[in-house]
This record gives sequence, structure tokens and C-alpha cells, in this order.
Amino acid sequence: MTRNRLVTSGELARELGISPRTVARYVRDGLLKPTETTLGGHYRWDVEQVREQIRELRAKPDE
Repeated sequence: MTRNRLVTSGELARELGISPRTVARYVRDGLLKPTETTLGGHYRWDVEQVREQIRELRAKPDE
């Protein structure tokens, strides 16, 4: 099984075209869940998993 490389929040933000502060806000608001959290509290992300999370959020009906 091939495991995708995990990226930092800054790298994720660049990949998605958003700011790192937006990534942090999405985590705080419960919209995104990091793939891993380091012992130091830093997030690591699988970009494809994040894209799937975003697709799922967009598919949810507005409450």
C-alpha cells in the first residue's frame, strides 16, 4: 500500500490556494480534521483526504 506524503498546514494552504490562517480556522470550527497531529501540536495533512473532506462538506445540504 502506498502512503501519500503528509504536508504541513502551510503546504496544504498553498496547495488549496488559501491562507494558513484559513486552514487553522477550519480546524478550529470543526470543518477539517488533520490526518495527524504531532507531539508538538502541529498538524500534518494528506492533501487527497482534505480534498475529500471538502467534497463532503460541499455535498451537505445547508442547515
